[in-house]
Amino acid sequence: MAAQQPHTEFPPLVTQAVNLARQLGFEHSCLPEVGRLLFVLAGSVRAGTIGEIGTGCGVGAAWIASALTAGPRFLTVELDPEQAASASTLLQPYPAIQVLHSDWHALLSYGPFDLLFVDATPAKYDEPESVVAALRPGGMVMLDDLTPPEYWPEEWHGQPDALGEFWLTHKDLRATELRTTPPTSVILATRIA
Repeated sequence: MAAQQPHTEFPPLVTQAVNLARQLGFEHSCLPEVGRLLFVLAGSVRAGTIGEIGTGCGVGAAWIASALTAGPRFLTVELDPEQAASASTLLQPYPAIQVLHSDWHALLSYGPFDLLFVDATPAKYDEPESVVAALRPGGMVMLDDLTPPEYWPEEWHGQPDALGEFWLTHKDLRATELRTTPPTSVILATRIA
């Protein structure tokens, strides 16, 4: 059996977002492997609300938008004014999508969420209970940019994984960690209560 080649084609909107990020020198867009997972998850949401914390230049938002059906609304929030404005222009042709230029807390008032992509670091670490509370029962959250322990820098060794412990053992969540590339992973969690 021949080795399977990685899927390299992007939806057109994702290609536009990747090009925009390059033009603006933004180097922290979601990985293609994360984007493909977002595409699958967003495509399964038929109604309700999808949210994204940390728009950046809109790459993750473009993956989500490319999978949307007519049912759900999608809101994404970005603190940086230039990135928020650029992403807003990119996503303007999609009336079901709203780009908020604000602190991530502003997004929470639009919940509860059926799917919430948490890309921005403060929401993952500083106030994770606020993120859990923003999910609808049955709603799913995805956190990216995680580093599996075997790829931790030396100074992290022997330290507890507070983020992993919170998300993977929370009493109101069912969660798992998935590898997206050898040195990166995501946590997926569904709210059960």
